[in-house]
Formats: sequence, C-alpha cells, structure tokens
Amino acid sequence: MMKTLIKTVGAAGVFALGSSAFAQAANELVVWHAYRGAEKAAFEKVIGMFEKSPGAKGMKVSTLAIPYDAYADKISAAVPRGKGPDLFIYAQDRLGGWIEAGKTVEPIDFFIDKPTRDRLLPGMLEAMTYKGGVYGLPINYKSPTLIYNKDLVKTPPKTTDEMVKLAKTLTNPQSGRYGLAYWYTNFYFHSAVMNAFGGAVFDKDGKLSVDSPATVASLNQMMTWYKKDGIMPTEPSEALIASMFNEGKAAMVINGPWFVGDIDKKINVGFALLPVIDAAKKPMRPWLTIEGAYVSASSGKKEAAYELARYLTSEEAGLVLAVEGRQLHTNRAVYDNPKVSGDPVLKAFRDQLDSAEPMPNRPEMTMVWSPATTAMNKIVKGNATVEAALKEAAGAMQESIAALRKAK
Repeated sequence: MMKTLIKTVGAAGVFALGSSAFAQAANELVVWHAYRGAEKAAFEKVIGMFEKSPGAKGMKVSTLAIPYDAYADKISAAVPRGKGPDLFIYAQDRLGGWIEAGKTVEPIDFFIDKPTRDRLLPGMLEAMTYKGGVYGLPINYKSPTLIYNKDLVKTPPKTTDEMVKLAKTLTNPQSGRYGLAYWYTNFYFHSAVMNAFGGAVFDKDGKLSVDSPATVASLNQMMTWYKKDGIMPTEPSEALIASMFNEGKAAMVINGPWFVGDIDKKINVGFALLPVIDAAKKPMRPWLTIEGAYVSASSGKKEAAYELARYLTSEEAGLVLAVEGRQLHTNRAVYDNPKVSGDPVLKAFRDQLDSAEPMPNRPEMTMVWSPATTAMNKIVKGNATVEAALKEAAGAMQESIAALRKAK
C-alpha cells in the first residue's frame, strides 16, 4: 500500500499527509479524491475549468489522489484535526459515521439554492442527507446492471424465470461454462435480490432487520439459482467473473460500470435492466453508490469549497466527467446530450438508476459487512442454514453497533 501511495503522490506528499497535505496559500483550495486513469484526467480538467469560472473568484485548486483502500482512514484521521482538505469526494456509505464522529463534514443546507437542487437527478440529494440535514452534493453514481454476451444471448431476459431457462441452455459445468455469473457471496451484489423481496439492513426506524423473513427469502432464491438450477459457478470473485466473461464462459453477468473496463474488446457486449424476480413480483433493485463532494468542517474556506462542489454538479462539468471520465453524472441535463444518451454504456446504467436504491449511509453500516460476508459464505458452503447464519450475523452486528453507540 505504501508503494502505491508513494507512486501516487510522491515521497514529499506521503510525508505531508501526516501533517497537512499542502502548504496552503491564501487563495488555494485543497481537494482530496481517489480517482485514477480517465476519471482522474477528466476531474483535473474540470478543476481547471472551475479555476477559470466566475465562481472561483481567483481561487486556485490543488488536488491530491489517495489510494482508495487508505482514503477513508485518512479522512477520519486528518480532517477532525484540521489537517485535511477543504473539500473531499467519497461515497455516501461513510457519511453517517463521519457526521456522528463530529468535526469532519460541514452541513451545507444554508448554501444550497433551488437551481442547484433542481439540476440533480431524483434521489441523489437524499443520499447526502442525514437526520434531516444535507452534508454534500452528489457528483456521480454507480450500481450493477445486467451485462451479457450478444453472441450467446440474443434477447436478454426480462424476468428471472426467463433468465434461469436461458441460463440452463448455456450452462455446462464440465466445460466450465455457466449461463449466469455474479459475486453472489458478496452482500453488496446480493442487495439487488434482497431489496426486490422487500428486505433491508435497517428498517424505517433504524432498527437492524437483516435477519427478516424477506432477507431469508432472498437468500433462498439465490441458493435456488446456485444449487437447484446450477446456473452459477462455485466460489465466485470479481477476477473469476471477468475471466469467464472474456473467455465466453459466462453468458450473463451482474456487475457495475467499473467492470466495463475489464471486458475484452473481442466480446460483443450488451447491457440490459436487471430482471424482475418472479417470486417477489418486483425487479431486482441493486444498491446505488453515490459519490458526494463534502466541505470539510475544519476548512477555513467553506464558501469557496462549496462553490467548487456546486460547480462539480454543473452541466458543463458533468459532460466532461461523463464523456471523458466515463462517470455517471448526477446532473439530469447531461443525459439530454447525444454524446451521453447515444453512449450504450452510460445509457444502460442510467436506465438501471430507476430500479436502484441508495446504500444506507448510517454509521452502523460499517458493522454490517464482515458478519454478512461470513454468513453468506456459510450458507453457500452448506455450513449453516439461511436462518441460522442470518441470526448469528445479526447478533454479531448488534454487538458491534451497541459498542459503537456506547463509545459515543
């Protein structure tokens, strides 16, 4: 990890992260992000555009790319001590924890005007909202959808009954071929099935409900596809699924926009909405990860930082981030542009948005992942029933949540 960090920001940058990322000038904003490749290049181009815009008022912007696996910890350690950036970009799942911890994220309700609210796609600002307050402006979003090999699948399935029937014709375990492949032991990917059945990690009152009958039903459905129908490979992983799809051994996969860059150019790829689950009579509803721009509570330039965040949600910024950075931007007008609406990848994930829901941003969410992963692996390997594994996971989650609340 340290090698990656040194490669990203240089030796001087690594030392600086321990105190202050930059020796900041009076007319300088510091922004942290975790972008790489085309996303990073597009983001830096937009930053240059902002510097030339009237809203910048002569302000210069310095950006710092931090490896994703170190990013959240850097925010938690630096910002409350006044040593972090003026603005940082991160997904909404950590938002509640940072707000409860204090001295990390600045509420921005006071700054947001109606034109800024109206430019955003429905549901985006709600993901930046915690206990009635708005703490960030949404920049882009990601969620899984159905990705398929057009040479193997002529018409993508609209229902899971159709999906299973088709997948069985394309499955031959002896040759390592499967009709459907996704990381079904990963709770993030399972959310699409759980949400369709009406399951949730927390109920509307914030009470843990991960072992509800609806979640049990969703896992039984997943096990039917895996065990009874036999249409999915054993021990799935992101790397295995990419390899199988590129070798023509997986006809359909469920994955997000981050997967697209791993697809071999020889694959005749297609995209479609996730199907309706017949047993639930509702479409799969994957979790939506929404990246927001947050003003640091310790920033001495909050107004300028907000102006940059607002600019990042603009149509002109959105077009660059979408067309050049391949991001699914939150500005609704971006999708009227033919360069975006005519792009099959961007269009597919935009279409899936209408059947997706934001991942919870409660601080307790960080206590969910490890027990959920353990439970799902026990279920798939036959080491526990669905009910027993979920009950054990819920108990572990509740213990960690109680400890978190006690520590406040």
